[in-house]
Amino acid sequence: MTYLNNFKNLSTILIIIYCFIDDFIKGIVNTIQYALKRPDQNSPPTKKHNLNLSELISMGIFRFFTGHKNWKDYYKFISNYHSNDFKDLPNYKNFLEAINKTSCFALIILTYLMKFFKSNTEISDLKLADSTKLKVCENKREFTHKVCKNIAGKGKGSMGWFYGFKLHVISNELMQILSLTISTGNTDDRKGLDKIWNDIFGMIIADAGYLGKNWIDKAQSLGKHLFTAVKANMKKLMTSAQHELLKIRQKVETVFSVLKLRMGIETTLPRSPLGYFSHYIWCLTAYQLDQYFRHIFTKKLDFNRFLA
Repeated sequence: MTYLNNFKNLSTILIIIYCFIDDFIKGIVNTIQYALKRPDQNSPPTKKHNLNLSELISMGIFRFFTGHKNWKDYYKFISNYHSNDFKDLPNYKNFLEAINKTSCFALIILTYLMKFFKSNTEISDLKLADSTKLKVCENKREFTHKVCKNIAGKGKGSMGWFYGFKLHVISNELMQILSLTISTGNTDDRKGLDKIWNDIFGMIIADAGYLGKNWIDKAQSLGKHLFTAVKANMKKLMTSAQHELLKIRQKVETVFSVLKLRMGIETTLPRSPLGYFSHYIWCLTAYQLDQYFRHIFTKKLDFNRFLA
């Protein structure tokens, strides 16, 4: 169960999410409004949406706390039970189009939350690295799948072969994501790690898939210490302290468990590449926002302002 789901009333969860998003979006608009391109004959003003940006983003995040596995069922739920909260709800087609387009703002929020967690993670704290598969179709449909053709790739994980993408993550011991990237399914785990560890220092614990002397030396040259498990066929003993470190690494598996089993990040339903990556971004943003509220509430900050 995610932290916000401790609030049994879904309306309370929605209010908490909306208040945070509305404040965040106002800060963005005030920052970039002078840099926005003014409408002219070549780029006329676009028609305004009935729902404001804060409402759209709140709806996109709120889905992952309601238990709905797809946008269509979630849209019906909003229409039936939250019509008073979103009185200008468009039809489903326009709603889905708006959700996909608005995912760029969700990405900004996701980036901010990762920076926030980095700033609250000490260099001496342990960092945990791993990757997980994001299949876009079943293996038997690999050669007929058209949505992500020439974008996805075929890879092999601990559960066997799959066709799709990989999510590479570095988290801390509190299961807060510090850095991430999404690559094709055939990307080597070490190359994925190389893309996301630039501004992360200290000890990074990973499994045997990240083993390699060159990578350990590279980590040391960059001010990091990459500690990995050993493969079963290697004649190398492990101390009890090293074994305890690897047991801590399993916490990053919990991150993937929440993302997949509770939030449903792995899906085969989208019908466009934008739909896939929009779904991934919304799910990751919802997870990070949940971790953010867990952080500030456990710090005993005044959360009544989120309900004002």
